[in-house]
Amino acid sequence: MPDCYAATELRQFSSALFQRVGLPEERADVMADVFLQADLLGFTTHGMNRVASNLEWLQSGDSRLAGEPQVLSDLGNCFNWDAQFLPGPWVMTKAIEMALQRVPELGVVTATIRRSQHIACLAAYLPQIAEAGYVAILTCSTPSENTVSPQGGHDPLFSANPLAFVAPAGDYPLLFDISMSVTAGAYVARAKRENKKMPSACLKDCNGKLSDDPQDFESGGSILPVGGVDHGYKGAALSAMLEVLSMALGGYGRGDESATHDNEANSVFLQIIDPQSFGPRTNFLRQTIALCNLWEQNRSDDANAVRVPGRRAWAMREQQLRDGVKLYPSIMQDLQPWAEKLQVVPPSAILKN
Repeated sequence: MPDCYAATELRQFSSALFQRVGLPEERADVMADVFLQADLLGFTTHGMNRVASNLEWLQSGDSRLAGEPQVLSDLGNCFNWDAQFLPGPWVMTKAIEMALQRVPELGVVTATIRRSQHIACLAAYLPQIAEAGYVAILTCSTPSENTVSPQGGHDPLFSANPLAFVAPAGDYPLLFDISMSVTAGAYVARAKRENKKMPSACLKDCNGKLSDDPQDFESGGSILPVGGVDHGYKGAALSAMLEVLSMALGGYGRGDESATHDNEANSVFLQIIDPQSFGPRTNFLRQTIALCNLWEQNRSDDANAVRVPGRRAWAMREQQLRDGVKLYPSIMQDLQPWAEKLQVVPPSAILKN
């Protein structure tokens, strides 16, 4: 069973680690909160699991400890930044705060960001937007990364571009964070680390043969796009769309030689929408609540309830804030050496009766 930790203690622990490598307290707190939010919602590969890699980037200089994003353009309702390798969770939080300040007046605010260090879990940024009553679309891509092959090809072309969405509804928001590949690269890496096979043949080896072996991916293979072998053209088309939104609108990506050396730096597209700019909030909520209710009432194929995006994650967030956060076992293993090196005391696991 995974160990459980108090959410406040995990946040304090992560923030202390970031401060020990030189990040100012305010930025360290932001970073810690973003990673915690991901685990609260159940996204275990891009939450606290990413603290160790971010510590390494900050200590090595791959992420900048100080500075501000460069404003490339700003028309009020849309802006474009060059993050210049500042920590992704801090940059994203700053951009969302600016968009939230502007959206009540402007109705829709859109932003693009280039060269942001890895922004981690997209879903982690959505609760504050939903709780403020807004709709959001968020995606990112990685110009230097080629991991997902298009249908009919076996050379990796796209990054595993995630798409996140949130809309206020009733007891929980409609919320999802999904990659445009059959599985995310982090799950492939986890399977390789644990010497396990993938649940299905969602990979291709370097010769284009279907595989469930993570080692084949590591040896020059690729991940299938959403839709798999039969309908992967849909996932490939969506991958292209997300790269246009994040790279092309931002003006920096696969068409730039320097981008191939940016490692895990992300190109980002963010759009926040105020439903009240289109009509009364009650009209909007009537539709989203009805959709969720009809979805919940749909007849299930088995004993489990039909899965509505956001329902399980929102319930998990509330439960883990109350009872403690269940961390994937390898996360604290990876953070223990950093805690010893930086002389930060890790939180104690909650003892269950």
